[in-house]
Amino acid sequence: MYVRVVRFTDVSAERMQGLVARVNESDGPPPGVPSTGLTILFDEAQGTAVVLQQFATAEDMDAGAKVMEAMDASDTPGSRVSVDACEQKLEVTAP
Repeated sequence: MYVRVVRFTDVSAERMQGLVARVNESDGPPPGVPSTGLTILFDEAQGTAVVLQQFATAEDMDAGAKVMEAMDASDTPGSRVSVDACEQKLEVTAP
């Protein structure tokens, strides 16, 4: 699995609520984004968010990144400060 990790600053609770509502109302990822999963982490006290987008292959992650990078800034939770494109090597969950 591959994970695109995007960090944002200047994230307000209102903007996060709007983003979560749009995602919940959608039928899946935006057109052209072959994502297999999405996790959004929000630290309201610091006004930061981390978005984890999961993909089956590196090629799918690259295709999704092109669409997400072209997205209007008003459709994001805040100011994008970094993007990491990672291959997941390990995930451990408690029994």
